Order: sequence, then C-alpha cells, then structure tokens
Amino acid sequence: MTLSMYQASVPVFERALSNLLHVLKKGEAHAKAKGVTDEVLLGTRLIPDMLPLTKQVQIACDMAARGTARLAGVEPASFEDNETTLEQLYARIEKVIAYIKGFEPAQIDGSETRAIELKMRSGELKFTGQEYLLTFIVPNLYFHCTTTYVILREAGADLGKTDFIAGAQQ
Repeated sequence: MTLSMYQASVPVFERALSNLLHVLKKGEAHAKAKGVTDEVLLGTRLIPDMLPLTKQVQIACDMAARGTARLAGVEPASFEDNETTLEQLYARIEKVIAYIKGFEPAQIDGSETRAIELKMRSGELKFTGQEYLLTFIVPNLYFHCTTTYVILREAGADLGKTDFIAGAQQ
C-alpha cells in the first residue's frame, strides 16, 4: 500500500486541528465552571519562559496552513496573530481547516522531492518535501497541539488521551 503526500498531510492536519478545537472547548467549559476568564486561560503557560496557550494554538494552525501551502508549491496564506478570545481562536482553527481542505491531492502528491527552504532566526533550513512534512511540520504541529492539551490539563480541565486522539470523532 502506498501512502501519498496528500494522505500523509491534509487529513492528518485536519484531524489534529479538529481535535485541538475539541480540547479547547472542553478547556473552556472547565474555565467557565471555575469562573476563569478567556484572558486568564489564554495567557496560561506551563512555565514562565514558555509561550502561552494562545500562541500554542496559533503556531499549530500556522504549521498546518503553511505546511500545506509549501507542499503544494504556493505562497502560504497569512493569518494575523490577533486572537484575544476563545471564540476567535475557534474561528482561526476553523478558517485554517477550510483553507487546507481547499487544496487538491494533485497539488501535493509528488511533492516528496520539492525543495523547500525556510528562513528562520537561527538560519536557513533546507528540506525535500517529504523531509519537511515528516521532520518539521508533523512534529511541530503535534508539539503545539500537545502543549495546548497539557496547559489545559494542568489548569484542571477534564481531558484524557481520547480527547487528544479522537477529539470530535468520539
């Protein structure tokens, strides 16, 4: 059985973001029950030098959106990092899911050897499409989704592994 680049990217990203949305909504329910405001919850971090919950969600969304576009060989859409409420974060996730679902398999399949270069603060990174997907996008997407889950779990939200893995599909 062959797994295409499209199959290994867009559906995986969509599921991760859908599950992220589910986890956030459960976190919101807990916060509301405890009288915690969006502002406090979205600013929550695990440790002082780690990015807050809002930024974790924004980066997860950016990984999926930019990763899909680069695999397709197109300029990634830009999403402003201006969310200050949970509703705005939900809208961002839904907008990114719609964006990545707008790509056709033919745009991404065959991108295994496409040259992808990223300019980072630490310097330039060069990948083939397959390396970019498997060693950069997927690990980063799951890191930020997991960190969001852990922040909410640490805040007391009633979350379990099934919420992270199955999310809205349960």
